[in-house]
This record gives sequence, structure tokens and C-alpha cells, in this order.
Amino acid sequence: MMKLTVFRPSVRLFRPSLASLATRSQSTVAKSREVFTPEQKAWAANERLKGLGVLKHLPEKWIPYGELMRLEKPVGTWLLFIPGTWSILMAACQTGAPLLLTIKTLALFGVGSIVMRGFGCVVNDLLDKDLDNKVLRTIERPITSGRVTKKQAYKLMAGQLTVGLGILLALPSQCYAIGALSLIPVCLYPLFKRFTYYPQAMLSVTFNWAAILGFPAMGIVDPITLGSLYLSTFCWTMTYDTIYAHQDKQFDIKAGVKSTALAWQDKSKMIFTGLTTAQTGLLALAGYHSGLLFSPGFAIGSAMFLGSVYRMVYKVDLNNPADCWKYFVRNIRYGLYLTLGLALDYLIGWSF
Repeated sequence: MMKLTVFRPSVRLFRPSLASLATRSQSTVAKSREVFTPEQKAWAANERLKGLGVLKHLPEKWIPYGELMRLEKPVGTWLLFIPGTWSILMAACQTGAPLLLTIKTLALFGVGSIVMRGFGCVVNDLLDKDLDNKVLRTIERPITSGRVTKKQAYKLMAGQLTVGLGILLALPSQCYAIGALSLIPVCLYPLFKRFTYYPQAMLSVTFNWAAILGFPAMGIVDPITLGSLYLSTFCWTMTYDTIYAHQDKQFDIKAGVKSTALAWQDKSKMIFTGLTTAQTGLLALAGYHSGLLFSPGFAIGSAMFLGSVYRMVYKVDLNNPADCWKYFVRNIRYGLYLTLGLALDYLIGWSF
């Protein structure tokens, strides 16, 4: 008789090794990056190197951490810092604060803007690791490209929080709770783009926190001035950050990322006009209640600032990423018009 041989498959054939799982994971990441042509990926790598700026002078192993904090792209730090300068200088005008106190508070807010903007970028990149590799502008970010590990990013965050705590403790005690609460919207913002078309609203809440903090930092509580100034900055951020979001709308649709740019589409400029009109009224209310509405610095500075924002809304080409970026960056200059105007009012001691 013929002897039958029974084939008994080894369990090993059906139980993938850790090495094979790792290979599959790498393959998945590689496939997610295949949404771009080799030419596009080469362009992104070249743009990253061209944009390193001051980071080129750092030791090579430090560069990815500088990129993670966006130190080579200070526009976000400026836009975080500027609303704080408005609240500090308005409060200084109202109270006749000593020059050294005003300079010290501005300096603390400046360092805090660098540190906490960097912290927010690390949080964002950790949560967006699997989205950043689907958007051309972000595929070279340090975490999604593998140049910084999650463990290294967490260590950096711990250091940033330590420095941030030191800055907060250098301010009056009335600032402690307000400053600590800012961490909530910072951590929530990256999640909003997954579940709602309005992540820009959460960013606007976050980016203008210094407009709230500046008044108690100068020893004054003025709810009407503070509230109207904050809401005015909220409207401004909704405008410029939606312009920023229009850069990526082509890739955001493919990646499943939501934004006001996708929600508003062709209605964006009409909505921008409404937001800027609201911004104008709220800023005027803040000026009126603080006694600065007819002061020379506030009047000229706010006119130049708001006039520039209206012009941006009219001129920007929302279907041209380069034009969106150009006008987004110009908001630094626009905001500084008001900062310099308020500094003038403070120096000449203008307040009713």
C-alpha cells in the first residue's frame, strides 16, 4: 500500500515574526509617501535645506530639534507674540507702568512665545505624524521623516514645559491659572482638523492667549478692554490662518484633513471681509474703553494695521500657494504697526 504523508503546517508559517511586522509597517509608511512623485519629494527635500536659515550654524544633531520647534520659521512665533505686545502696552498706558516693568514683561512674553510655540509644534507633529507624510509641504518634518523619534520629542517637550513654567512663575500670581489653562487648546488644536472643518477656530483661541495674559501680567484687570481685544485678535487669526490653510487644500482633501479653507471655499473672501469688519469694531471698542481710541499711536497704528488686512483680503490669490504664504507672512508687519503705535502712546504717556 501507498503510504500517505500528512502535511502539517508549522505554526511559524502563519505567525509573522517581529521583523516581518516591522517590514510591513515600514512598507505602509513608504506607500503613504508614494502619493508624491520623486520630483515632488526631491523638491520638498531641497526646500527644507534652503529654508534652514540660522539652523545651518547649529551642530548637525541639533538641527532636527530646531526644525521641530520651527526656529527657522519664526512667523508663527511673531504672530503668537504680537497680541501679547498689544495687551501689555495697552495696560501700561492705562496704569502708567514703569518702563523697566514694561520692558521686562515684553521680554518674558517674547521668550515664552518662542518656547510655547515650539511646544505646540511638537504636540502637533506627534499627533500629525501619519498626516504630515501625505502633504507635500510637511513630508520633511522631523518626526514624520524619522529624524526625531517620539521618545526624543517627549524629552524636548519636558524641557520646554520646564522653561515655560519658569517664565510663568516670573509673572504675578494672577497669571498662573490663566497661563496653565493655555495648554488645553494647545493640545486640542491638532485633533480638531480630524473631526471638524474649524481647526482654525481652536488655533485662534490658542494663538491669542497672550492678549488675555498681558493685562494681569501688568497688574490690571479690565474685562471689557481685554475681552474686546481678544475677540478682535480671534477674528484676525481666523482670517490669516484660513489664508494659510488654502496653501494645502489640494493635499488636505486627499489626506482627509479638514480646514476652514475647505469649508468656506469660494466664500472665503466674503467671510474674511465680515471677520475683518468685526475685528475693526472690536478693536475700536478696546481702544475706546482703554482711553486710547483717539491717541495718535493707536489711531495711526490701528488704521495702518486694519487697512493692510483689508487690502490683503482683496488682493490675495487663494488658489496660488505662494501668494497665500506671502500674505500670511506679511501679517507680522501688519500687527507690528499697532505695536509700534501703542509703544509711541506709552512713551509719550498718552492715556485719559
